[in-house]
Amino acid sequence: MNDLRDYAARLEALARTLGFTHHPVEFELVPDRFMMETAVYGLPVRMPHWSFGVRYIRELVQRQMGLSRIFEVMFPGDPCHAYLVDANSLAENVLVVAHVLGHADFASRNALFVRSMAMAGGHILEQAAARANRIEQALAVHGQARVEAVLDAALALEAHVDLQRELHRKPYGPPAAEAPARDDPFLERWRSLPGEAAAAAGERTGRPPLPPRPETDLLWFVAQHAPDLDGWERDIFLAVREESFYFHPVFACQIMNEGWASYWHARLLREADFLPNDLYLAAIKAHSDVVRPHAAGRTLALSVNPYHLGFSMWERVVAAQGLEAARRIVAEEDDFGFVRNHLDATLAEELDLFVYEASDDGRIRVVSRDIADVREAILGPRFNFGAPRVAASAVANDGALTLVHDHAGDGRGLDLDRAKRVLDYVVRVWRRPVALHTVDARGQPERLTVAPA
Repeated sequence: MNDLRDYAARLEALARTLGFTHHPVEFELVPDRFMMETAVYGLPVRMPHWSFGVRYIRELVQRQMGLSRIFEVMFPGDPCHAYLVDANSLAENVLVVAHVLGHADFASRNALFVRSMAMAGGHILEQAAARANRIEQALAVHGQARVEAVLDAALALEAHVDLQRELHRKPYGPPAAEAPARDDPFLERWRSLPGEAAAAAGERTGRPPLPPRPETDLLWFVAQHAPDLDGWERDIFLAVREESFYFHPVFACQIMNEGWASYWHARLLREADFLPNDLYLAAIKAHSDVVRPHAAGRTLALSVNPYHLGFSMWERVVAAQGLEAARRIVAEEDDFGFVRNHLDATLAEELDLFVYEASDDGRIRVVSRDIADVREAILGPRFNFGAPRVAASAVANDGALTLVHDHAGDGRGLDLDRAKRVLDYVVRVWRRPVALHTVDARGQPERLTVAPA
């Protein structure tokens, strides 16, 4: 432990000389079980829910099959918190320290991380623990069945937030007085299109429509407008929403972030002349394991390793454009911009990237190696926080809620059975009928309706 502390301090000093700028990082060695639980829950202390147990079992199975290993978990903030496994070798944890410093530098520069910290503050672990404590109090007062029903609904909608809005969002104002979330020339131009002004004027006659326009921030909308929601239930929805805002930059920048951290852990190790040769070689061996494709040898990989892809892309960017240009990219882009702007056909061919489809009998067929198709295959699952785009479109006089799936806009179909289960959760807290308009597998209109039991 003393050796690790010494190497960590010297690596951080080296990083500063190379232009790193980040909040302090607190490292802590923890048992492997704690690490796995933290990775599964997303936070060391978080609201209790059965779905985390399901995720834990899945992670445990993958671990036993040799498909997963967690080296570190890092939480950006002020300070940043990083957990390292105490059973790792010294060389592995030296590598992890360098990797975490890369994450800390990325979080200090990237616009999504900076915005998230400005809205939520830099103390996510303490805030999550406080939320978990409030839910424990609710369990004691209201019982497990009621609290779990609210958590079921909130976590079923955890990806359905409007990230263009502020975290601490104000209620709807009068239709004429409601201001846009922020100055946006595109939105102003959209409002000036033919028909939009007339529609806005029509909304001001009679009972104002709810919502005044389609609302994709479903967690916020339910918290604010569910007809019979108690205060503690509303707090749960807003707590889940706050955590979604915190986790979004991690999700939206995974390839960039893991690649940047991998680029820098390799570079820091190379330039750390204070590391003994045997430790350096062992750490570089661990680096090779982290940044290789999932498949071994000449076997094709059917999923993208974000460490491997991101590391390869950043090496290419730094070599071609220089470090300052790379840092501007870190600051300004997310994975969508990074992959579309900096994954070219030459690198895709070197990395053997392709688009495939699987038939019902289990056969795999490569369908495209075109760079545009490859980019979209990588980015498609990341659109809209990985969730279909669904908006609350109307609340009737009797409180019935209508949801509309933007199937044309997001290019996604819905698993209708899963959508029905989500509606079952939502109706328990909305306590009025809830309907969802979408399309079936053939593209034909489909309406799912669930009423309270």
